[in-house]
Amino acid sequence: MVKKSTKQNKIKTVLFIDDEPMWLEAVRLSLMDEKFKIITANDGETALKKLHQKKPDLIMSDVRMPNMNGFDLFLKVKSDPKFKNVPYVFMSSIDDYDAKKTAKELGANGYIEKPFDSEQIKNVIVDFLSHLKSEQFGK
Repeated sequence: MVKKSTKQNKIKTVLFIDDEPMWLEAVRLSLMDEKFKIITANDGETALKKLHQKKPDLIMSDVRMPNMNGFDLFLKVKSDPKFKNVPYVFMSSIDDYDAKKTAKELGANGYIEKPFDSEQIKNVIVDFLSHLKSEQFGK
């Protein structure tokens, strides 16, 4: 049996940012059986600190948060060369054309409307992480 390289076996990390503990817990519970690590933050400042502790493979952020909204957080994250290529998906209960347009104009990789179910969020994460794997290691 041929052992795969450790890079291919690397567990992917998702940073999930939301100021509502209910969403953080729901995502953590729905994804606990998956083969990726979920790191959570309840605000932008905490997210920035956690980014520097462990570089995620995907960032999912709420739009509306106190002190620093998701758009401002996105701009800070993307201004750092270390994180500029990390995919970033916005989540929000705002079913708002302007918010979606802003996310797209900023260069976000996606926008998910809340409420979402566990299968939907799992599919989004798996799709992004699978895409990363195929790009990183060839198709």
